Amino acid sequence: MDIEIIIMKRFLRKLMNLNIWEGRHTELRNLQKALPSYMKGIKQTRIALKGLLNRKFILVKISTGEKHVSLNSHKQKEIYEFLKKD
Repeated sequence: MDIEIIIMKRFLRKLMNLNIWEGRHTELRNLQKALPSYMKGIKQTRIALKGLLNRKFILVKISTGEKHVSLNSHKQKEIYEFLKKD
């Protein structure tokens, strides 16, 4: 499995575990805590975030001068299907 896909799934699971859907959001820094320290800030992490944005699985909001993210509740079915795929 591609490293970007693994990172995407970790980010999605973190947001789902915290119940961060649409109205609730968390800082992008908090999302990166789902990764081991050696994976933070690598190129694949940025590619994974762009992939989630392109699929419209996550939404970005600028709040308190920081980027905040949340899950797109309109894509809930697609998110669950993506997580089930190997």
